[in-house]
Amino acid sequence: MNLVDGNEAVSLGAVAAGCNFFAGYPITPATTIYNHMLRLLPARGGIAMQGEDEIASIGFCLGAAMSGKKVMTATSGPGMSLYSEQLSFAIGSEIPLVIVDVQRLGPSTGSATRGADGDIQFLRWGSSGGMPIIVLAPTNARDCFVL
Repeated sequence: MNLVDGNEAVSLGAVAAGCNFFAGYPITPATTIYNHMLRLLPARGGIAMQGEDEIASIGFCLGAAMSGKKVMTATSGPGMSLYSEQLSFAIGSEIPLVIVDVQRLGPSTGSATRGADGDIQFLRWGSSGGMPIIVLAPTNARDCFVL
């Protein structure tokens, strides 16, 4: 029996769904998704790359999506803040992409043991223009793969 955590399940699920492009920047706790995609995608003819920061990473994903790739990126709360301008562009331009926000329990500067739904609220409502977006919140590794 193999133990699979949520980040590995997300990576395996993305590849199973046809993801063939990943760009990201190592940020905890999402770094292992980046590491898994570096291992999985090139072996299947896909592309996995590191951007110099979160803004470049989502920009790479938008360009790849506009060229017909199935794309995914992964980050955590601070990275989502940096993604927000490009995310609004993607929504307004109807550019499909998957963003995985591996939620921290609290900000990196403190309150790490206090639970919150701030990331989910930001994802749902944190773009300009009021355009609807889909936000899925898995509760276990199986959900991470399926969703």
